[in-house]
Amino acid sequence: MERCARVIAIELDAELAGYLREKFAGDSRLEVIQGDVLTTDLGQWGPAVVTGNLPYYITSPIVEKITALGPLARRAVLLVQKEVAERLAAPPGSRAYGYLSVAVQLFAAVRLLFEVRPSAFHPPPKVDSAVVRLDPHGRAAELGIGDPRAFLEFVGICFRQKRKTLRNNLAPVYGREVVDAWPEASLRAEQIPLETFAAMYRRLVSCPRRIS
Repeated sequence: MERCARVIAIELDAELAGYLREKFAGDSRLEVIQGDVLTTDLGQWGPAVVTGNLPYYITSPIVEKITALGPLARRAVLLVQKEVAERLAAPPGSRAYGYLSVAVQLFAAVRLLFEVRPSAFHPPPKVDSAVVRLDPHGRAAELGIGDPRAFLEFVGICFRQKRKTLRNNLAPVYGREVVDAWPEASLRAEQIPLETFAAMYRRLVSCPRRIS
């Protein structure tokens, strides 16, 4: 609180929201909103740093909501389940690398800062946690991705069955005659970096024989 000119706290639990209002009643910099973060317009307050201890069962949709803010999210520092943190920051070729890795790294640079043991919580959870930092960037435009949503649909198909090759995942949708010509056809999606996914997508969009 001491470092911020204004803090907007969103808390679903009415009792806890009331407790925070009472505890910080003398501090005009804090505004407590009792509500669901998934239905709250996070962009209404303009550019801001986003931070939070995310409920593990809705981490992915919250992270997606934050990355959708674009430049309005100056930075995000989030406490999440360790396994999810590893997936967010995973590089290509690692076991944790998957669709979520690509979807977040398309919009932000991700760093896993440190781990948090269960003993730091009361009551302690049954899993380890970790803090990640997301720094938004403009990679989508730099990579020539005009429609990020359509691009991520393509990436989702690439990862549809993670142990299968791109040829096996993509051919039923876009046609084997299209995919067979790609040098990446025999690779698995977990081996492909963001830049190569973007190149494949641009290639697909420009292909006059692609299947819609």
